[in-house]
Amino acid sequence: MTFTYIFSGFAVGTLVGLTGVGGGSLMTPLLTLIFGVSPTVAVGTDLAFASLTKATGTFTHRLRGTVEWHVVRLLCYGALPAAIVATLGLHYFGTLNKEIGQVIRYSIASSVLLTVVALLFKSKMLAWLNAHPEKQLHGKKLAAATIISGALLGVLVTVSSIGAGAIGATLLVMLYPRMPSAHIAGTDIAYAVPLTAIAALGHWWLGSIDWVLLGSLLVGSLPGITLGSMAAKAVPEKILRALLAMTLTIVAAKLVL
Repeated sequence: MTFTYIFSGFAVGTLVGLTGVGGGSLMTPLLTLIFGVSPTVAVGTDLAFASLTKATGTFTHRLRGTVEWHVVRLLCYGALPAAIVATLGLHYFGTLNKEIGQVIRYSIASSVLLTVVALLFKSKMLAWLNAHPEKQLHGKKLAAATIISGALLGVLVTVSSIGAGAIGATLLVMLYPRMPSAHIAGTDIAYAVPLTAIAALGHWWLGSIDWVLLGSLLVGSLPGITLGSMAAKAVPEKILRALLAMTLTIVAAKLVL
């Protein structure tokens, strides 16, 4: 079982490094559906896993110049306070009931599918934006939309561990359609480091982290995310976009099913 955890960590880590998504969206369903880990422990353990693996990926993306730091700062302005408030809410109200959790999962799946559409039709979307520049946000409106998006992500990630990569990539594509795919991956990973770290600390406080399981996942994931991050900029834009779209489609299917 330990080897299986290590291999799973390597596979998910490689996907996270390449695309910026796949951590919570793949790891949490993997832990609950295949390995039988309780949902609460799966969420807490995955958040701790994500904070450490994404820190490794951020370092690699920084070396390769594929992180837009001004966007990272704006996302964190909204995400970090929201994560703290959501943690206090979980402590006060307890875990989400099944019905509310299902609504959140369907909402995330819908947003992920929107990302797939945006990626597959990115060139047409850019042509439309060039023809209608008034439709694209700029300046203070873009900054405000980025901060609000960060706050939404902070809540989603804290309660479900899903959203830091999948929804983050969606919002980056929508808000910054001219950002290259490798930069989307790097920026998406970088802002998620402090977010998942704060959320993981909250779940540690709540007592929902399996440290032995976390160690096994990290053994495989750290080399995986390093390899994926190094390859992200070398992979042609069209191939990376197709890989990202395919990964997100699988994520959406897992969320629904």
